[in-house]
Amino acid sequence: MGKWSDAAWEAALPIYQKIIEHPFVIGLGEGTLSEERFRFYLQQDALYLEGYARRLAHVASRLHRKEHTEAFLRFATDGIEVERALHAVFLQGEMLSEEQISPTCLLYTALQDSMATAPVELEATALLPCFRVYQRVGETILKRQHDQPNPYRQWIDTYADPQFAEASELAVRICDELAEEVSPERQKRMTDIFVRCTRMEWMFWESAWQLEKWKI
Repeated sequence: MGKWSDAAWEAALPIYQKIIEHPFVIGLGEGTLSEERFRFYLQQDALYLEGYARRLAHVASRLHRKEHTEAFLRFATDGIEVERALHAVFLQGEMLSEEQISPTCLLYTALQDSMATAPVELEATALLPCFRVYQRVGETILKRQHDQPNPYRQWIDTYADPQFAEASELAVRICDELAEEVSPERQKRMTDIFVRCTRMEWMFWESAWQLEKWKI
């Protein structure tokens, strides 16, 4: 019997393919993405990460195995510090207030927050695409790099870094171990959540590409 994560990734693969074909991601890799769009993305990402660290810590508090708890606590500190360092470089302290959150960012955070009272394997799964998708995007973009300078190379190197890949693979492995402890029906629910949150990752890129605003 295969791993849960393999089946989940297979289910989400069509969405991931759309992500790496998205003009925002292509522009990021080519270095042609407008600074305005990249800044919009990072500002919304900063708002998203404020809650993401809390969600990782919340999952850590619910896990039963010590090594799982310790891993998610590290995710909540190490990973967020790296990403905030990126924001400091590219945004230079220019942050948005919560009132300036985009519709997509609000939707994604609300979706993940809604999992706080669900079984822990479902809450953990909702946080997994942020690891898995960014790892794959970083590695894919890095392979496309040529000799010419890219203003977004530091962002690319962050997510293509082997240390980030290690964290991502550990998060996947923990979710696989959680999946082994639940019924096939619950595993299907985990897959559904993984696919839905992968879809939200596409929407996050699209939101930045469109410079999304509230309609009214």
